Amino acid sequence: MCHNCGFVVSERAVDQSPEWRSFGDEKGTDRIRTGPPTSITSRDMGLSTIIGRSNRDASGRSFASPMRNTMERLRKWDNRAPAFGSVEKNLSVALRELDKMGDKLGVSQAVKERAAYIYRKALKRGLLRGRSIVGIAAASLYAAFRDTETPRTLKDIAAVENLSKKAVARDYRILLREMDLSMPVADATKNVTRIASRVGLSEKAVRKAIEIIRMTKEKEISAGKAPMGLAASALYLASVIEGESKTQKEIAEAAGVTEVTVRNRYKGLRADLGKTIGLDTEPKIIAQ
Repeated sequence: MCHNCGFVVSERAVDQSPEWRSFGDEKGTDRIRTGPPTSITSRDMGLSTIIGRSNRDASGRSFASPMRNTMERLRKWDNRAPAFGSVEKNLSVALRELDKMGDKLGVSQAVKERAAYIYRKALKRGLLRGRSIVGIAAASLYAAFRDTETPRTLKDIAAVENLSKKAVARDYRILLREMDLSMPVADATKNVTRIASRVGLSEKAVRKAIEIIRMTKEKEISAGKAPMGLAASALYLASVIEGESKTQKEIAEAAGVTEVTVRNRYKGLRADLGKTIGLDTEPKIIAQ
């Protein structure tokens, strides 16, 4: 309200400041009004409550021995009750695995939430029946990577969960088919920086590789080529142009593709873009 004329600017405004006292176990240290925000990565969305460990009433007096035993039993059943159903148990295991995989791969919270959303939809549609929880969770995380255009591969996910790449790909195809998911086309440029940092190429070579990939899109010669193989071959071509000594084997191992793939893609890029980037259309063969 205005202190000069008494005009009420806002009525029943919510006070966002802390409470004047603490109601938690940590007396005097934590006086915030709310807990953490809701999140789909939690089994209960972060909305459930628990019985605290403090054996005191609202006035601060300690409980008598019979009441203390009663509260201990209530705490035990309060912890057990949410995980009684099969769906709750399934979500508890799957979301814990998703969080662990996300931490190992170093992804953001937004990617984790997208993966949790996809897994919840799969569970609701009954796609978990007869299938591995960890496998569908890994496939959901890969689907989240593709949906958010995060540069991670099937091989990365399979490695952190000790799964076969073929099994994760199979579960991923099931999610696409049964849930009608439409994924954006993978962008090869998002993998260039990752490969370059592994082999130690300069920023100049990275920019040149991104320019090469852009030219392949303009000339429409990138269709049907795997993004990781295209990124590796463009990076190798950029290293040749910039005079940085990196072998095809080093770049292929950093990208997780075969050396033959890099060689074939490199020959194709040089034949199609050689005149544009100032190189011969055919690579020179040096006699041993």
